[in-house]
Order: sequence, then structure tokens, then C-alpha cells
Amino acid sequence: MDDLQAVRAQEYEKVFSELIATAERIDMLRRLEGGGVDPHATAAMHALRFAATILWPTIPRTPPPGFRHDSERLLHLAAQWREAALELGEFTPARPTLRLVTDSAPPS
Repeated sequence: MDDLQAVRAQEYEKVFSELIATAERIDMLRRLEGGGVDPHATAAMHALRFAATILWPTIPRTPPPGFRHDSERLLHLAAQWREAALELGEFTPARPTLRLVTDSAPPS
């Protein structure tokens, strides 16, 4: 049983490190020219940070992640950026205004 727990702890530590590293890579890649950010990559980054935050307490002697690790805040950020990426909620694009066009010329 101790071997299983040791293996699990090692694997959790590997996954935790991979989550952090992937979030850092996405953080660099999400930045667009002109100071903007890609909403898809930003949503994914926050989701990865949330996953790392949830896994972190299960790994003994592991320092906290190098970002603000408030799980409720991270979940909220991931949800908000998901909406931006998928153009949902307040990020839904405005529908075009339709207007009726009539032909004012008499029929020939």
C-alpha cells in the first residue's frame, strides 16, 4: 500500500509540474499584437491553473504555485474567458440591424 501511495505522489507531482509548465507556455502564447490576448488560450490557461491549484494540496513538500492560487477566483476567470472565447453571455456579438428595403421604382 505504501508503494502505491508513493507512486501516486510521484505521479501527482509530475502532473502538477506539467500543468504549471503548460500554463506558463500558454501564458506566453496567448499574447497578441497590440496588447490583446487570445480568449481561447486565456481560458485554457486559467483552467490549467485551476487544475494545478486543486492538485497542489495532495503533493507533500511542494511549494505553492507561482500565481495567485485562489481556486474560486481561478474557476471564475476560466468561466469568464470561456464565455469570451465562445462569444457567450455579455460577449455575444451584437446582431446586425435589419431594415426593410423597398423598391420605390414603379414596375415596368
